[in-house]
Amino acid sequence: MGRPGTRKLAVLAVSAALVTVGAAAPPGAGGERPAKTPVAVGYGGAVASVDADATAAGIEVLREGGNAVDAAVATAAALGVTEPYSAGVGGGGFFVYYDAKSRTVHTIDGRETAPLTADSQLFVEDGKPLSFADAVTSGLSVGTPGTPATWQTALDQWGSRRLGTVLKPAERIARHGFTVDDTFRSQTASNETRFRYFPDTAKLFLPGGHLPAVGSTFKNPELARTYEELARKGMGAIYHGDLGRDIVATVNKPPVDPASGWNARPGKLSAQDLTAYRAKLQRPTETSYRGLKVYSIAPSSSGGTTVGEALNIMEDTPLSRVSETQYLHHFIEASRIAFADRGRWVGDPAFEDVPTRQLLSQRFADSRACLVRDDAVLTSPLAPGDPRHPAACRSGGTAAPTTYEGQHTTHLTVADKWGNVVSYTLTIEQTGGSGMTVPGRGFLLNNELTDFSFTPANPAVHDPNLPGPGKRPRSSISPTIVLDRHNRPVVALGSPGGATIITTVLQVLTEFVDRHLPLVDAIAAPRASQRNAARTELEPALYDSALRGRLEAIGHSFTVNPEIGAATGVQRLPDGKWLAAAERVRRGGGSAMVVDPAP
Repeated sequence: MGRPGTRKLAVLAVSAALVTVGAAAPPGAGGERPAKTPVAVGYGGAVASVDADATAAGIEVLREGGNAVDAAVATAAALGVTEPYSAGVGGGGFFVYYDAKSRTVHTIDGRETAPLTADSQLFVEDGKPLSFADAVTSGLSVGTPGTPATWQTALDQWGSRRLGTVLKPAERIARHGFTVDDTFRSQTASNETRFRYFPDTAKLFLPGGHLPAVGSTFKNPELARTYEELARKGMGAIYHGDLGRDIVATVNKPPVDPASGWNARPGKLSAQDLTAYRAKLQRPTETSYRGLKVYSIAPSSSGGTTVGEALNIMEDTPLSRVSETQYLHHFIEASRIAFADRGRWVGDPAFEDVPTRQLLSQRFADSRACLVRDDAVLTSPLAPGDPRHPAACRSGGTAAPTTYEGQHTTHLTVADKWGNVVSYTLTIEQTGGSGMTVPGRGFLLNNELTDFSFTPANPAVHDPNLPGPGKRPRSSISPTIVLDRHNRPVVALGSPGGATIITTVLQVLTEFVDRHLPLVDAIAAPRASQRNAARTELEPALYDSALRGRLEAIGHSFTVNPEIGAATGVQRLPDGKWLAAAERVRRGGGSAMVVDPAP
């Protein structure tokens, strides 16, 4: 099989016409705002994210000689300014890195952890599980932040610049401001009610008591000072210092407006939780698909195992030759099966016996793939299989539904001139996280602990995702890097979107590898998401198409989802060129840039 990057050379001409990064001013420098374009081709490295200022921050670091890891941290820090409802130092994430010199892939699990005093009853009150709304906007939902430790660990392991250096672009954006767009205003509006519960949050994100106007400049001097402090003191300021003490105080005594009437339940985070936190260096998951090597993140995220299992299930189906109807049918069924197995087997491996190797075995996938028929649909919720004892075409045990995860994370993808690559997804969980801003510090705290099951998803079967002391809630984050048989990068990608992250990454990969779409078109293609539910979610372009009727004729049922995911990716091209790709429309469109645009 030839490299996917050589199949659709026409994309290069389209990409060159769209590139405008060459004359972009540094982010937050008071000059012309960088252009927001979905695809760019050129030399010297590439960055793709949802935001033009953040992408430009990464490009600035690459242009000044930094490597992909330096640029990834710079981009992530800038997203903490411009995408504060999706990411920031109050959250966590998963970092996947390809080292060009050794041609190896490494990962960091920077997931938040539950307090050391937490138990399985964390979200149970008076014998009943809390409602999601009551749990989210409270101290109970806040896990020990992992993002600061992830940045420091990545820089210590593979970076070439100091933390203070890579934080400078983000600090500048926070100080001088960025331009409010429709997405930022609408996300603020959707959180307005609960933001008003907390005076510090309202003061920051509802300036003058009003929603920020589209086209206005939004500044965050408190976050600029926080980044300054981190640059001087390092991440010890969070895990051992005053900044950490402010986080603990906010969680344990939520600074709620008494007049709001909101019961912001206190959490139980302690200084010991911060001191004990570690970002974990661990082996990636690895799956072979169509002669390529697909690497992603291992548990505590279910992303690598679930994407990998679904790819293995589809391995023997010639997706490049079947009709669009059969392609989507097999994609949906593979997703359904993989999610059934995820729900039963994947949790934090420090607490649960997760059969990662067996979940990714072709033998187990084959035992599950034989359930799929061309002319019929499996019933959800589907019972899981047993990866340790695969039995052909047989499910065992009791089905468990997929728990809810927040939709608005963010993803960035970076490559440098040496060939190093980063795929990094970071989050504070749902849009706006817990809703609580750390007073005087300029950032929101996560609500990541609501990714735990509040009570067993099914009382008849062990739930590996219940809370526990110091436990990491299961994630769906799926940052992915694909290598060829010579261990050289082919493509790297990822997406936000809660549990839809898995199906988004899976669909973009198969559209790119099997359906031969250019990367930017694979990212833009309308999406489906099946997560072991009775109905499959479709974006409007699929829901309103003739394909929906043809799939319903097989037996599928659908519901509409206005928007699924917001992916970014980079692709290695011949002659040292990189292609960066982002969304055309979702989340207001993404931003792809290269250091030196190709003519």
